Amino acid sequence: MGDTGGHAAPARILVVDDEPSIRLLCRVNLELDGHEVLEAESLATTRTALAEEDVDLVVLDVHLRGERSDPLVAECHARRPPIPVVLVTGSVDVTDAGLTEADAVLPKPFELQQLLSTVRALARADR
Repeated sequence: MGDTGGHAAPARILVVDDEPSIRLLCRVNLELDGHEVLEAESLATTRTALAEEDVDLVVLDVHLRGERSDPLVAECHARRPPIPVVLVTGSVDVTDAGLTEADAVLPKPFELQQLLSTVRALARADR
C-alpha cells in the first residue's frame, strides 16, 4: 500500500457543475491529490452517474442551468451507504434551509486548499 502522506485513501468523487472550467479546476486538483474524478453538468447527468457508478463523495454546485441541485443531497444521503455531499455556491446564503443538510458547504470563490481539505476529511470519515 502506498504512502498517502497522511491524507485519506483516494476516493471516487463526482464533481457536478455546469461550468466546464470549474469542473476542470476541481478535477485536476483532486486527481493531483490522488482521487479518481467523474464529472456531470446537469441534474440528469448527475442522476445517471449516481445510478451507474460507485461514488464515494459528490462535490455539487447549487445552481445547475437554472435548477437548484440541493434536493440531490437527500438522494445521496438516502443511498446505502450514504454518499457525503459538498455543496458549492456563489449566490446562496449558506444558512439557506436547503443547504443545511449538506455535509459541507464551500462558498465560491473557494481556495483549492479548502476543497482538498474538505474532501479529505469527508473521505476519511466515510471509511
